[in-house]
Amino acid sequence: MTCLPGKTDRALGLVIDLDTCVGCHACVTACKGWNDQGYGVALSDQDPYGADPSGTFLNRVHSYQLTPDDAAPQIVNFPRSCLHCADAPCVTVCPTGASYKRVEDGIVLVNEAACIGCGLCAWACPYGARELDQAAGVMKKCTLCVDRIYNETLPEEDREPACVRTCPTGARHFGDLADPDSAVSKLVAERGGYDLMPEQATRPTNKYLPPRRKDAPQRSLLEPLLDVQATGLAGWLDRLLGKLP
Repeated sequence: MTCLPGKTDRALGLVIDLDTCVGCHACVTACKGWNDQGYGVALSDQDPYGADPSGTFLNRVHSYQLTPDDAAPQIVNFPRSCLHCADAPCVTVCPTGASYKRVEDGIVLVNEAACIGCGLCAWACPYGARELDQAAGVMKKCTLCVDRIYNETLPEEDREPACVRTCPTGARHFGDLADPDSAVSKLVAERGGYDLMPEQATRPTNKYLPPRRKDAPQRSLLEPLLDVQATGLAGWLDRLLGKLP
């Protein structure tokens, strides 16, 4: 079994804004692309163009339709990956010590050379954030692009996780959540960021920002002109064209 550090120097993680995520899956594609190179064994796919495709992904996006009381229905897109928990059960359950949490930054990683693919960590994780790579026979999970964020050969602006760098709506934020003055910590405080499934007592590093309430759509000022039955320009044009032979 692996012991967790009593304290980490930093708590690097993600803040994900559920209000601005549009479910485009750009983060999923970027994550898959980056992790097919560099750190660890490439993420495999099985029968990708066949009738029953499957593969290993470190980040997935789920979409749900919500209907709040007295509000218009809305779609919430929910990205899911490893939350790099402070009390990570996937670490303490590992029989070989392959799963571990780094003292210097709090990132949870897997030593693939020591992993036997037993699946206990996937069973222990309440968030379903671990996947067994069928080709490699080892467990895979989000690494926060550890081989990217410390890569001094990259431009400074590229030293962040691939999912954050590629998000077109800026819904993903990366930083040190142990620092109350960091941009991510201030964002969590301002927007009421919360832990996923706090009842599990895993104390996840990653936080989610709640979606804002979407009221019923307002009637557009241009709607009368766009309605062919109206008395505006569109209605006049429709009646005029109706007189043509």
